[in-house]
Amino acid sequence: MHKVIIWYGELTSVRSLLRRGLLFLSPGMAWLMVFLVIPGLALVAVSFTTRGAYGELVWTFSLENYSRLAGFGMFGWTSDYLLIIGRSILVASVTCAVAVLLSYPLCFFIAARPLRTRYLWLTMLVIPFWTNMVIRSYAWFLILAPELPLAKFAAMLGIVAPGSPLYPSAFAVYLGMVSLYLPFVALPLFASVEKLDWTLVEAAQDLYASRTMIFFHAILPQTLPGLSVGVILTFVPAMGMFVVPDLLGGAKYMLVGNLVQQQFSSSRDWSFGAAISMGLMALTMCSLYFYRKKSNGGQVL
Repeated sequence: MHKVIIWYGELTSVRSLLRRGLLFLSPGMAWLMVFLVIPGLALVAVSFTTRGAYGELVWTFSLENYSRLAGFGMFGWTSDYLLIIGRSILVASVTCAVAVLLSYPLCFFIAARPLRTRYLWLTMLVIPFWTNMVIRSYAWFLILAPELPLAKFAAMLGIVAPGSPLYPSAFAVYLGMVSLYLPFVALPLFASVEKLDWTLVEAAQDLYASRTMIFFHAILPQTLPGLSVGVILTFVPAMGMFVVPDLLGGAKYMLVGNLVQQQFSSSRDWSFGAAISMGLMALTMCSLYFYRKKSNGGQVL
């Protein structure tokens, strides 16, 4: 006999509830299977193939692409690819750190505004999402042009030659990355700041805690959920970003995303490009694992 239960006033069974739940979940599961799982599995298979003489895929499976990614090629070992991976980690980490440092005062400033103007400030924060990422990157060409004050001030300090723009450079890449991903950190962080329990802050002040101790013991634990979401939303896409480094950094500042794009477009080495993509995914997952482990006090949820 099937167990009969009452669900919101309806007489039903566990099997009927499971069937109904699967029916509601099936469109989302089908979407994930078609556009995420199956392409991911295909990418895994392609990463073990080899490149033919004319760029075609040869279905001869080997670990040559991963060995090449580690730096072992026909001319011996080289650190070029490892340097690109390390530079990508550095750019993603610095982008996250600077975005977090800018987001905290920005979120507290918006949260302190009157209710009638608070959402106007939030709208101003969201406005960059209305513009295409490529257009925003090209806008930095105008801001960093030699005729504008920023480049003139850098020339006065001797950072660049007079009449030279501030791009392509690492500074331009970091500037473009931070401006691109700042809303991804600020918006979820604002949701936590807006719900902050100020009685804990007042209790810390009553106990003569310094401003640093108040932040780390009364504010940071309360804003950690929003901060975690913001860091994940920033670090993961920043690791694979190729538009901003390609436009603002030029060929002098290649990241993993640029390397993958190069393999799939100009070099037509899809096998090696797939291996780089799998390495990038593994590196991102490991970084998120250690971040969650540290943010949860050594326990991974």
